[in-house]
Amino acid sequence: MRGATQDTDRPAEQRPLAGVALRLVTALLLAVMFALVKLAATRGVNLVETVFYRQIGSAACAAALVAAGPGFGSLRTKRVGAHVGRMALGVTAMALNFLAMIMLPLAEATAIGFTVPIFSVVLAALVLGEPTGRWRWGAVAIGFVGVLLIVQPGRDAVPLDGASVAILAALLTASVTIVIRRLGATERASTTVFWFAVSSLVPLAGMMLWFAQAHEAATWGVLAGIALAGGLAQLTLTGALRLAPVALVMPMDYTSLLWATLLGAWLFSEMPTPSVWIGAPVIILSGLVIVWREHRLARRAALAAKAEVATT
Repeated sequence: MRGATQDTDRPAEQRPLAGVALRLVTALLLAVMFALVKLAATRGVNLVETVFYRQIGSAACAAALVAAGPGFGSLRTKRVGAHVGRMALGVTAMALNFLAMIMLPLAEATAIGFTVPIFSVVLAALVLGEPTGRWRWGAVAIGFVGVLLIVQPGRDAVPLDGASVAILAALLTASVTIVIRRLGATERASTTVFWFAVSSLVPLAGMMLWFAQAHEAATWGVLAGIALAGGLAQLTLTGALRLAPVALVMPMDYTSLLWATLLGAWLFSEMPTPSVWIGAPVIILSGLVIVWREHRLARRAALAAKAEVATT
């Protein structure tokens, strides 16, 4: 009965400051994870290994989240095919995000990754048929201008192959958000997170038969750090969304650019190109406009619903 009496998708109490703090911690943990992914690559770890060990940490934390919340009975689902599709798309997006971090300086890859909300607006309009007004379309246009300012095609400001991988990774990550929104109509967030992490280990374990390697103790430490940082980030992200509205906590994600810059300089002697300092604020501005507009529309819909109830 535990799964029937608790709904972890509906927070009982809103604590905005705690939610913001957890989202800030999430941004730091993800920046650390991406830096460790890049460090692991310099130590000879291949991409399949990195994704596999990261998902082990994710599966462990997802299991802990379910055990502490609705219980394992809540994991029953009739949408196995949808979860498998989400898994395949999510693993591909994760691998491309990791590859972008390896191919590009951390700050550049992180800045391009901020285009995820922009692609989400486009996909929501095209796939879900959601109404998209001039504010959000304007923000989309501004965001893509920011990408062009960073990449500067033809001027070699950022390697085009790495930038292409980063943009494709952002597009697929946005696609994952659309799939999750569809799953959210019937599935708990904890159910979606758990089945993604656990089911992904099946194909990844099969690929490890060909890609697994022996490593030095220090390299195993880096891989453990990837699994730990990724798993903890999943927990802090979930906590942030339970304690505060998305519109409040999501802008905290942009602090990851600061951490990426510092970690890139410390670990890899990377300094962001001037184009990053020009283009990143433009992309961030477009993302903030999208968040603000989503918040306004959600609030307007809530007020309209209350007014309708009051008149009936």
